[in-house]
Amino acid sequence: MENLPEPSNPHAHLRASDTDRDQVVEVLRDALMSGRLTQDEHAERLEQTLQARTLGELEPITQDLAVPGQPFQPVRAAAAAPSNSPVPIEEPANPADSFDRVVGIFGGGERQGRWRVRRRTNALCIFGGYDLDMTDAVFEGREVTIWAFAIFGGIDLTVPDAVEVRNEGFGIFGGFGARGGDNPDPNAPVVIVKGLALFGGVGGQVSSKRHKKRFKNQGGHGGHGGPHSLGH
Repeated sequence: MENLPEPSNPHAHLRASDTDRDQVVEVLRDALMSGRLTQDEHAERLEQTLQARTLGELEPITQDLAVPGQPFQPVRAAAAAPSNSPVPIEEPANPADSFDRVVGIFGGGERQGRWRVRRRTNALCIFGGYDLDMTDAVFEGREVTIWAFAIFGGIDLTVPDAVEVRNEGFGIFGGFGARGGDNPDPNAPVVIVKGLALFGGVGGQVSSKRHKKRFKNQGGHGGHGGPHSLGH
């Protein structure tokens, strides 16, 4: 284990949110791409980030990577979800536990119907595929994040027409093109899609009661054989 600086944050005892951890993940990714971290250092710090429970545990992970004058700052708590959303939003009792994971390896699966979209979902497909159909789902936050990693596989997202999708992932010899409605409702949830498509694809479609508009991912996936799903 590398020795990291001690935290100096007076709020180090406060619980870290998923958004706080996502910020650190972004800093680590940039540091890896720029050569400031080796692959082994990145993997070690990424594991520490995912296991961190407090801001004090997060701060030293990026303390030697922060731009001078711009240290890591925890994100403020999100505002309460508006009650007039056209898509159902039900805040969880404990937002820190709003986490899900789906895995498709040499197979596939899907989520559809009245399932709950957690504030954070990690989706991993290797030589397989997974469909996340949110048409009739209940969202556990005004903003939810999907970390999608498709390696020689594919992940397809279906969202209601009112939902905005922000595509923040990238593809390497693959396609990363998740999309949402053309005219999203400002009161509806926002789905942020991050991650990587490596020789694979992450794509999406918009669904409504009247029509279904398809956006194929560019990498395709390996079919829906035997799904391996965790965190229902």
